[in-house]
Parts: sequence; C-alpha cells; structure tokens
Amino acid sequence: MTATSFFFGLSTGLSLIVAIGAQNAFVLRQGIRKEHVFITALICSLSDAALIFAGVNGMGVLVERVPWLLLVARIGGFIFLASYALFAFRRSFKPDSLKISGRAQATTVLSAIGTTLALTWLNPHVYIDTVLLLGSVAVAQGSGSAWFASGAITASFLWFFALAYAARFLAPVFARPKAWRFLDFIIGIFMLVFAALLIWPVFTS
Repeated sequence: MTATSFFFGLSTGLSLIVAIGAQNAFVLRQGIRKEHVFITALICSLSDAALIFAGVNGMGVLVERVPWLLLVARIGGFIFLASYALFAFRRSFKPDSLKISGRAQATTVLSAIGTTLALTWLNPHVYIDTVLLLGSVAVAQGSGSAWFASGAITASFLWFFALAYAARFLAPVFARPKAWRFLDFIIGIFMLVFAALLIWPVFTS
C-alpha cells in the first residue's frame, strides 16, 4: 500500500507539474542562462511541498470530522483525474511548446526570487490543483495519504531541479510540439488508470 500510494503520488504530481506554463518557462529560462538556478528550483519545490502538505492535512482533518467526505473525495478525485486525462489527450492533438524569453539583461537574485514566488503563489490554479485536488486524492488513499503526499512532493523536487539543471539539453526538446504531444498522451493514459484505481473501492466495498 505504501509503495503504491507513493508511486501514485509521484505520478499524479508529475502529471500536474509537467505542463506548459509561465512557471516552467521561467525555470527553464533560468537554467538555460545559468542564473540563480538552485534558488529558483528550490523555491518552486518548497512552495509545492508547502501547498501539498496544507492540502493533504487540511482535507484529512475534514474527513475525520465528516467521514462521508471520503466518498466525495474519491468521486471528486475520479472526476478530476478523468477530466485531466481528457484535457491531456486534447492537448496531444493540439500541442504547444515552451517559449523562452531571449532578454539579454541579467537577472538579479532578488528579481529571480520575486518572480519565482509570484509565478507560484499568485497563480490561482495552483490552489485548485495542488491544495484542493491533490489533497482530495491523497485523503482517498486512507492510511497511505502521507505516502501519496511524499510522492507528490518528491515529484516536485525531481521535476524542478531536473528542468533547471538539464535546461540546456531539454530546451531543444521542449521547443518541439511533438515532444509535448507524446508527453501529454502518456499523461492521459496514466490519469485514466489512476482514475479507475481511485473509484474502484466505491464499487467493491
């Protein structure tokens, strides 16, 4: 159960993080230019960890007080994962690519920190995806919720540091729409499988 929940959290976390957006574009840009790479990746990872921790623990308290919320969490998590799979499949037919700014002016460490924090904490989607949705899916794991959260947090650290430090090698790949098409298709498959695993106990209990 622990290994399954950890892998579930790792895969779900990666599926949410690995998407085209301003935050990933900024991390990639910093990596390409070798500017404040470590602090940028660290802030993104720690921010995700804090949000995931808040989501899992907040939803856990709610479920303890209102047990039937576990069923709601399973159904809501299923709808979320299945919908995310459909959106991923849709993106795989209309791929995009990361576009990195070519601005030559150097970025100060304070500017990099401020931009990273703003792109993370001022994005409304992060609270829906990371706090509410990941929290709901985590609580549905029951005793494995902590392992699920650990997997999701591990996914954040792996992704942001890999993206930042491998940027010079990854940039040409992520600039190609076909790479995102393949990635989104794989994400869609994973999300469908996880959606089925999440809802299955509702029919077997």
